[in-house]
Amino acid sequence: MARPIVSLVTVLVVAVAAAMIAVRPAGAAAAYPHQAAYPSQAAYPNPGYVTGSIGVHDPAVVKTSSGYLLANTGDNIALKTSTDRTAWRDAGVAFPGGASWTLPYTGGGASLWAPDISRHNGKYYMYYAASTFGSRNSAIFLATSATGASGTWANQGLVISTTSSSSYNAIDPNLVTDAAGNWWLSFGSFWTGIKLIPLNSSTGLRSGTALYSIAQRTGSSTAVEAPFIFRHGSYYYLWVSFDLCCRGASSTYRIMVGRSTSVTGPYVDRNGTAMTSGGGTQVLAGHGSVHGPGHQAVITDSDADVLFYHYYADNGASLLGINLIAYDSAGWPYVY
Repeated sequence: MARPIVSLVTVLVVAVAAAMIAVRPAGAAAAYPHQAAYPSQAAYPNPGYVTGSIGVHDPAVVKTSSGYLLANTGDNIALKTSTDRTAWRDAGVAFPGGASWTLPYTGGGASLWAPDISRHNGKYYMYYAASTFGSRNSAIFLATSATGASGTWANQGLVISTTSSSSYNAIDPNLVTDAAGNWWLSFGSFWTGIKLIPLNSSTGLRSGTALYSIAQRTGSSTAVEAPFIFRHGSYYYLWVSFDLCCRGASSTYRIMVGRSTSVTGPYVDRNGTAMTSGGGTQVLAGHGSVHGPGHQAVITDSDADVLFYHYYADNGASLLGINLIAYDSAGWPYVY
């Protein structure tokens, strides 16, 4: 689904909103006492403490030699950095000169969506989407950079695109490397759901024509998007967002997960329901002053696996959420 440009009002209220949220430090596992209720979805923690420039939408994070680099939806892809995963500062945009190659898909606008950022082969890879709200005239592109800094990102071309006649939508990309070293890209939103395609690990672009369906909502709502596949132990965990984003405090986004022993699926939830049949185990949902948490990304850090996401404050500001991840005795993740 489409991503809005953050409004001036949203930017002005970020600092106030941050102060309104009850938070705990994000940097130390000891600050998050285990609660057995979390795996049963009876309660959810507040986001960990973050400060500085925390107004984000669709965040993705990679760990660097000096800290963390975050990319998020915005004009020409907004960048932020942090040395400690707590204090964040603006770091310009990926394409300060614009991204003319995306204009046929954005209706001439500069807003680019849902970047996915990682490091491979000695450089940074960023997949991102170009589209307009509610449209399937969409495309996913790849850019690479030696440093990740603003202005150093080079366009590597189109990965996949869709049109209004397509049964799925080419937005919300995520790169995953399987246990054998093969590269895959998950993506998708609404319609027939989440797809997976193989990539050429040398170029980062699509390899062949194979297309796998790995998650789809059934029934009255087709609202599933923002896939992120994360390998932990012997499983691939498929994280997705159900329901609706981009509605401020009225957003109903919630974070769901399923798992598979194969990157191509089938992915099932805790109850064994296939994610292609609407399955998904809820990991985080709105609570208190946290509305519509979603568009998640996961990394492994020195203290734990870490979940990044955006959520909306009571005043509608879209803010950065960070929690740590643990796994119960059956291997299912929960946040704390």
